[in-house]
Parts: sequence; structure tokens; C-alpha cells
Amino acid sequence: MAVLDECHARGFLYKSLGMCNKAKNDVNLCLRAERLDRTARNRAQAKVERAKIKSVWAEVDANS
Repeated sequence: MAVLDECHARGFLYKSLGMCNKAKNDVNLCLRAERLDRTARNRAQAKVERAKIKSVWAEVDANS
């Protein structure tokens, strides 16, 4: 991100002519990887939570 900020700080013309595209693509790839990791962790946590809720409801149904 720092490289992209430095590139953008060089000026509008430099940025508008596509001189910062490689830095932007690198930042996008990094952010995408972080997002995929985060969503995988969230999905795993949600699966655990759903299993807990399902077991609680199964226990409630069994005791009713």
C-alpha cells in the first residue's frame, strides 16, 4: 500500500497514465488474499455456531 501511495503522490498525470497499475494490482491481490482468508475463517466459525444451535434445538425437541 505504501508503494501505491508513493506512486499516487507523484502526481495526477503519473497516476492517470497508468504508471501505478502494477502497484495497484499488487495491492488488490494482497487484499483479495486477506479477504479470502477472513471469509474462510468466518465460514468455519459459522459452521461451528450452527452445529451448536442445532444440537441445542435437538435437545429442546427431545425434552419436549
